[in-house]
Amino acid sequence: MDTATEPRWRAPRLWRFLQVVARALVAVVARLRVTGDVPEQLRDGPLILAANHISPFDPVVLTAACQVRRIAPRIMATGGLFRTPVVGTVMRRSGHIRVDRRTAEVGESLHTATSAVTDGSVVLLYPEGRMGLDPGMWPERGKTGAARLAFASGCVVVPVAQWGAHEVLPYGTPKGLLRAVGRALVRRPVIRVHFGEPVDLGGLDPTVPGAARRATDRIIDALTATLVPLRPDEPDGPRYRDPTRPTETTRAHRRTPPPG
Repeated sequence: MDTATEPRWRAPRLWRFLQVVARALVAVVARLRVTGDVPEQLRDGPLILAANHISPFDPVVLTAACQVRRIAPRIMATGGLFRTPVVGTVMRRSGHIRVDRRTAEVGESLHTATSAVTDGSVVLLYPEGRMGLDPGMWPERGKTGAARLAFASGCVVVPVAQWGAHEVLPYGTPKGLLRAVGRALVRRPVIRVHFGEPVDLGGLDPTVPGAARRATDRIIDALTATLVPLRPDEPDGPRYRDPTRPTETTRAHRRTPPPG
């Protein structure tokens, strides 16, 4: 595709406005600390941002953090959000990408995301494919969607680690919502977001069986490494325990050594 002649996607004004709103909302209930960055030439895309998922408050936090770094990503989000009357309209008008998990149409989201990236967009996704249930709240074994998107588009993947959102909204939201928000208003926990170094996917041939799995493991490894400095005093588990969060070890990620 000749990006010199094709018009690049530009974030709608509605989405830019909502990013400012998200930043103000986070400031009310928490103290946001954003570190790291992405190269200036990639802030408008093409770029893939791969984030960990620990709380229903994550989308607001990541929206605010991206606004700090002057990035307006198109977010890959569950189809349920698009089916709600008001939120669905906002999601569509903001240019976000619908993912209908466990349906025959789920593959269509990858084609849409690939087109979005090749058209010059920044696409933000959760490579774990769900809110993580690891007992220590470390990234789980990922789904291969992020890797397949990287292979299809040839685009750079940047890990975005975040920590602290679980202290604002519980896993079981709306259960315990008012109590959690009241607690956050008083305590204003620190939420940290760090944009890491691009993931090294070199040496992987997309045509070789298992390449997407190996690329996914590298993405989760990079995301885990990016998260480590954000929780130095909580290596084994979070200090704040969310009573509504179940735990599961069936998708525990076994970290692999870096290539070379």
